[in-house]
Amino acid sequence: MDGNVATALAQRAETYGWSDRPLFRTGNGTVTHGQAHAAAARASGVLHAAGVRPGHRVLIALPDSPGYVAALLGTLRLGAVAVLTGPEQSERQHAYVVSDAEPSAVVCPAGLAARFASVHVLTPEDLTDEPAFVPDPVPVAPGAAAYVQYTSGTTGAPKGAVHRHADPEIYFRAMGLGALGVTADDVIFSLAKACYPYGLGATVFFPMFCGASSVLWPDQPSVEGAAEQARLHRPTLLFTAPTWYARLVNAPDPAPVRSAFAALRAAASAGEPLLPALADRIEEFFGCPVLDGLGSTEVGHTFVSNTVTRRRRGSLGVVLDPYEIDVRVERAAGGPVGRIESAGDPVGGAGNRRGRRIPAVGAGTLYVRGPSVMAGYLGKPERTAEVLDGDGWLRTGDLVHVDPDGFVHHHGRVLDQVTVSGDRFSPLEVERVLGQHSGVVEVAVVGAAGGAGALQAFVVPAEGAAPPDDLAGELLALARRRLPAHKVPRSVTFMSELPRTAAGKISRTALARRR
Repeated sequence: MDGNVATALAQRAETYGWSDRPLFRTGNGTVTHGQAHAAAARASGVLHAAGVRPGHRVLIALPDSPGYVAALLGTLRLGAVAVLTGPEQSERQHAYVVSDAEPSAVVCPAGLAARFASVHVLTPEDLTDEPAFVPDPVPVAPGAAAYVQYTSGTTGAPKGAVHRHADPEIYFRAMGLGALGVTADDVIFSLAKACYPYGLGATVFFPMFCGASSVLWPDQPSVEGAAEQARLHRPTLLFTAPTWYARLVNAPDPAPVRSAFAALRAAASAGEPLLPALADRIEEFFGCPVLDGLGSTEVGHTFVSNTVTRRRRGSLGVVLDPYEIDVRVERAAGGPVGRIESAGDPVGGAGNRRGRRIPAVGAGTLYVRGPSVMAGYLGKPERTAEVLDGDGWLRTGDLVHVDPDGFVHHHGRVLDQVTVSGDRFSPLEVERVLGQHSGVVEVAVVGAAGGAGALQAFVVPAEGAAPPDDLAGELLALARRRLPAHKVPRSVTFMSELPRTAAGKISRTALARRR
């Protein structure tokens, strides 16, 4: 059975008559489904002429653009493996990926070519050349490696999660159909870039699987730029992280932003905890539901989410088909995980036939199992074994509990927990309280080095908020009213923006160094 996803997508477009439908909306016009697959075929010929063969790895460091999609699908057509990285990453980060992935070729902008001098370099312009020979797509098994995406590196050196040709359709059906009900009439806009899991699914694969279209925006996000793209393309679905939702709803001039996104029917959020107070502001601002969810690089996309038909404020949502989750109590007993006790039978998605007894204990460590969970970390079997067991259960490192109705509630990351006055807890509890203040756009709370018994809050204030001293006093007073004394931050530091990792997540390590 041929499981090549590039072949399957091209055949799907032809079968369902999507060839002339818009697929990608850019500043220069539209690219149809048929044009995108024709460009992928040409790219495969250029890559083949450069010596790329089945099983070889091709590093792609391009902005969101037709060239990025051609490079990705052209690589997959050849049975080769795409290694995806952001063009905005540093020279050191790119050098690490080259060393780790050992690609046979690199596709990058001409301005980055010098970084990859040790490898055969092609530019997106090269891929548009008419090759002398276009090879037939290479048949591969559905479980063959298709692409590699790197983790954010918050728990050590980034690791390359290997995904298969079958994985994109699995997470499209879970999130695209199961949570959002995407149709051919939708226009998808993701501020998360396509080199990262959230953006790869939303921008590239979701519209290809259902005949829809998406916005290809090469620039790094800004409020003004996002509003301009939305004004041009009128998206119906928006994908981004809470950080960007906060910036959009707190724009200095909100009316043009709200008007630009007037066609939205749903907004999907992931990547960081979505504070309930911010969720309320998003829904009021955009006039559509905001659907918080949880995914990971290792799973490929979202596996728990609120949906357009089933949602609960303050929760991550429900388990999406075909995934299962388990909540386990972990007690330190030597080793990275320690002794594990299952909190109950695994909880499956709505159509999952497994037993669905809700876990009987409170918050525990989240494990997930499903067909799109990575095959493993590239070249790192020991690191793979630390998070993925022989039964296919992936340890996510998130703390959650599941309520009696099956909604999953987030309690932060295991590694982000702090200990104050002998109490170990997640800073997310404090952040949710401070985030209720209308003068707060973003907030992150970290513990004192060495568990010294104090917390420090870092806040991005809203435009027009009270003066810093007054706002700090209001926030600390709010914390004293809502929290035990040991959970009240010692101080509040105001910042224009919080430090972030290359994947856009808050870097708590960087915040800890600021104290």
